[in-house]
Amino acid sequence: MDTSIRVPLVVPGSQPELADVEASIRAERGGEIAVLYQALLNSPPIASGWEKLLTAVRNRSLIPADLRELIILRVAVLNRASFEFNAHVPHAKKAGVSNEKIETLRGLPATAALFSDDEQLILELTERMTRDIDVPDAVMDRVRQRFSAREVVEFVTAIAAYNMVSRFLVALRITH
Repeated sequence: MDTSIRVPLVVPGSQPELADVEASIRAERGGEIAVLYQALLNSPPIASGWEKLLTAVRNRSLIPADLRELIILRVAVLNRASFEFNAHVPHAKKAGVSNEKIETLRGLPATAALFSDDEQLILELTERMTRDIDVPDAVMDRVRQRFSAREVVEFVTAIAAYNMVSRFLVALRITH
């Protein structure tokens, strides 16, 4: 089976018309343009919109960094997106997620005792949204009782956005 990336990568700086989009990506992503964004640059409007959405999820929401990274890692596992998982392990560690929790996410039932009540609840929401699409009322009721409307929207958006990321990566065979 061919495992090569399925779209050409756009070399940063090679297309002057992409300068503004690349500058925005660099500003939000710490200066470099990763392979994911090199693929996205094949469509400037998508690359730009993608960066705005993911920046809001990563840097502008009320979601604590550790919960956000648990979401991202679990979505990556469920969608078989090893690139995404490996890319976010350092972020998870920086956010205080233990190595034990990171390794447990690779095969966990969503209620693993290692996780706090909030972590278990958000991981259950992640599982339901990713595997089942429909979220049972009982799960959503627990999420709504625990978190504000803004937080609910931001958790749901983070899960949905990282499903988008992982599915993009897998479909286009983007790896390190």
